[in-house]
Amino acid sequence: MSERDVVTQSNKTVSLVLGSGGARGMAHIGVIRWLETHGYQIQSISGSSIGALVGGIYAAGKLGAFEEWMLKMDKVDILGLLDLAWQRNGLVKGEKLMKSLSELIGDVQIKELPIAFTAVATDIARQREVWLQSGRLLDAIRASISLPLFFTPYPLNGVDLMDGGILNPVPIAPTFSDNTDLIVAVSLSGDIELQEPTSAEHDDQASFLQQFNQWMQSLRSPQTLADMRPKGLYEIADLAFDAMQNTIARQKLAAYPADEMIEIASNACGMMEFDRTQEMIALGYEVADKNFRDKLK
Repeated sequence: MSERDVVTQSNKTVSLVLGSGGARGMAHIGVIRWLETHGYQIQSISGSSIGALVGGIYAAGKLGAFEEWMLKMDKVDILGLLDLAWQRNGLVKGEKLMKSLSELIGDVQIKELPIAFTAVATDIARQREVWLQSGRLLDAIRASISLPLFFTPYPLNGVDLMDGGILNPVPIAPTFSDNTDLIVAVSLSGDIELQEPTSAEHDDQASFLQQFNQWMQSLRSPQTLADMRPKGLYEIADLAFDAMQNTIARQKLAAYPADEMIEIASNACGMMEFDRTQEMIALGYEVADKNFRDKLK
């Protein structure tokens, strides 16, 4: 039996943990595809932020339709989903995005899903994480993706909820009671990898979204890391949130390690670069493949 046969013929059951990290979360799709291709049976999913979004859609059986939709997205389409709120508690309301997701996956109850699902959000007033394991799937997703300063907080069950990544970027704890063979965690807060700047980063006439992506990516560049001189409120907030999230992820994973850990570099793409979905899916598949094959060596 070859090494490839050993990997391909796995029938192990999996509790899948999907971390937060914006557009890097499209790599979750690649990881899921790798697990499916190699015979792993995903029986439960726990996710924060983009991990809750991708995981919830997969649990609803709509990942193929979501992937197809995302692959058609360009920068203009993405910008069109951002309904500006201009409120004191957030820049984007998120209603357009959730309407599009509703048309894609329907009005689904979490308890009706064929796969156990937990979306993790944050009750910022009480400084505690909230596990959403019942109710409307779309409500749970919207609460979990409420990135501070970007999305407005989401009121649910009398509580204003924010991004799950604030307190638990890679939420392993909800899977502890699962009766599965493996806990596989996907962190989007991996070590920074050096990257060559793209041509778009030099385009002075870039659109608002391109400039936003350029700004977000620059926060993680080696030059910025070597010369920390934040110039504005959102620059400081994003840098602080990213540092906080990465630190919390490392601490939680050290305390509660997964059976298999897959890490995507934290600078793999900008937070809003969803137009790079195809690239991120391929990266997720590639990193999962390398991770599992390295275990066999």
